[in-house]
Amino acid sequence: MAKVFVTGGTGFIGSHLIDELLKKNYEVKALIRKNSSTKWLKDKPVEYVEGDLFTDEVLKKAISDVDYIYHVGGVTFAKKKEEFYRGNVDATKSLLEACYKYNPGIKKFVHVSSQAAVGPSFDGKPIDETRDYFPLTTYGRSKVEAEKVVMGFFDKFNCTIVRPPAVYGPRDYAIYEYFKSMSRGLQPMIGFDNKLVSLIHGVDLVRGFILAGEKEISSSSIYFISSEQFYNWRDVGEITKKLLGRKTVKLTIPHFAVKTTAFFSQVFGFFSPKPVVLNIEKSRELTQRYWICSIEKAKRELGFRESFTLEAGFKDTIDWYRNEGWIKPGKTV
Repeated sequence: MAKVFVTGGTGFIGSHLIDELLKKNYEVKALIRKNSSTKWLKDKPVEYVEGDLFTDEVLKKAISDVDYIYHVGGVTFAKKKEEFYRGNVDATKSLLEACYKYNPGIKKFVHVSSQAAVGPSFDGKPIDETRDYFPLTTYGRSKVEAEKVVMGFFDKFNCTIVRPPAVYGPRDYAIYEYFKSMSRGLQPMIGFDNKLVSLIHGVDLVRGFILAGEKEISSSSIYFISSEQFYNWRDVGEITKKLLGRKTVKLTIPHFAVKTTAFFSQVFGFFSPKPVVLNIEKSRELTQRYWICSIEKAKRELGFRESFTLEAGFKDTIDWYRNEGWIKPGKTV
């Protein structure tokens, strides 16, 4: 039985990855911190390794006997640049160095990056793996540097980089805010232009990760794991309304309003101990027209295909939110 070590396994994407690995009869280890919530892993046959990615003893215990590493963990929100770089760049380097030291014969190291590293499409054409880096945020820049660290190990052992776009699904807190707003009868729209986005269900995403881990051809490669189709927010809204059984009022927020709100959010957030969700950098991302990417390489080399249509994926997500009490019950669809 193959053994896997997963970082970020207690989170939204990492916990789905562990679920799929267990279904495939992998033996799973997961890194946890003292303050980590393991609610999504409760009663599952997962071996916990407590600690961080900067302690040699922890790393040795975690990776010396595994066949695969899936590095999902990282920092998505932070108040300071140094926090992004420590959590995304330094931690990745530490894990790779430990892997080379304690387990250089590993079958595959899969590093989870982000489309934020390369940024949006500026011409309406889906970006692919040949696209240069154009990150718009400190988070994106830290993911660029993390990718470069991984590429520095391409000649040492088998490594693969995967890049998700926007992700939704059960257990997600980020896009949940959109569903919550829609369930309350308010349909937010940013700007008056027709924005397009790549969207993927969390389960489909992690199945792509596993393909990237299992396929030998994927070594020293980068893949976008995403939806085949691109969606505009008007169509997304119509599907969501139908599934929620709710009438909604559209609230179109002009770009200048988003940026102004972000400015004041960042100013007042300076006095808060926690990072703000909306800041000036984030407003630049939100006002871009095309966050779309191509999955032709993943289809061709990994055999990747989505199993969820957008409507089926949204229904799965909304049903889960309702069962968990995150949004109120509505009409049955």
